[in-house]
Amino acid sequence: MRAQQMTALVWVAIVFLTHGHSEEAMRLLPQAFGSESGLRGLSVVGGQVAWVSGTGGTVGRTTDGGKTWQVQVVPGAEKLDFRDVEAFGASVAYLLAAGPGDASRVYKTTDGGKTWRQQAVNADAQGFWDAMAFWDERNGIVFGDPVDGQFRLLITEDGGETWRPLAPTGMPRALPREGAFAASGTCLVTGGTRDVWFATGGAGVGRVFHSGDRGRTWTVVETPVAGRNESSGIFSIGLRGGAPEVVVGGDYRKPQDAVGTIAHSGNGGRDWKLAKTPAPFCSAVAWAKDRWIAVGTAGIHASQDGGETWKPLDGGNYNAVQFAANGTGWAVGPKGRLVRMSLAQR
Repeated sequence: MRAQQMTALVWVAIVFLTHGHSEEAMRLLPQAFGSESGLRGLSVVGGQVAWVSGTGGTVGRTTDGGKTWQVQVVPGAEKLDFRDVEAFGASVAYLLAAGPGDASRVYKTTDGGKTWRQQAVNADAQGFWDAMAFWDERNGIVFGDPVDGQFRLLITEDGGETWRPLAPTGMPRALPREGAFAASGTCLVTGGTRDVWFATGGAGVGRVFHSGDRGRTWTVVETPVAGRNESSGIFSIGLRGGAPEVVVGGDYRKPQDAVGTIAHSGNGGRDWKLAKTPAPFCSAVAWAKDRWIAVGTAGIHASQDGGETWKPLDGGNYNAVQFAANGTGWAVGPKGRLVRMSLAQR
């Protein structure tokens, strides 16, 4: 890896949101990534360790809270778009490249990025992998768009040494034109030791699929999130306490449109209700200790009432967001955009 020193940019945004009788400040600190790569993959291991990934085979890692970033292009992956990264500490990380046919691949490092090994390649010319997620370091799942009306799934139980397809017999068929959005790596999420969810759009409705047995059998529910055309639907699922509570999306071709972009659930995703005051188009959502944070083309928005109402925090263009348990996290976006976010009580 090639080390890139962080240079603090000229502003630090501090936004206060009322929560009960206290006010919590959300601090936004831009960090210099050292690359113009478009960033979509993000894995926050803790307040000090995080990994990011993006276009041109780019991956970055910090082990000091973003004071320095080690940035590299994975050898042999210069033309790939790493839209998801899943890390387990400072040494072990998986990368998912999203693209048509064999441009969809999985890589792994066990030495902090000094070396990478290709683990899986999509052998289906019609396939397109969207995201990956893990229950633990050895057990994970890859999710792809439908081929012949069936969403594609691969699973590993040995840390990626082998990836095997899951038979689609236990899954409802895809609707015409239905697909997923490889926008932030969070259209697919795992919870507990066996639960997994993925979200879709493009078919006139945004749907959420759920499996409680690691992808062998599935149920599906419709949500009120707009999925009226191929560019709209659910882009991200937000988990809290191991269950889905918020889904976000909209139409990426109409980034200022705030109609049908966010829904929330009070029963683990069995039913969904549209937000009363939603944000514009969002490509990712994450729980930040005491609030939801959503990001998209139109900026960063926050909700402290379970996803019912949302307030703007920043107007930049972002693709992905994730937080550690203490409320420290990052948001990433185009052209190496990288912002550290943290909470502090006033």
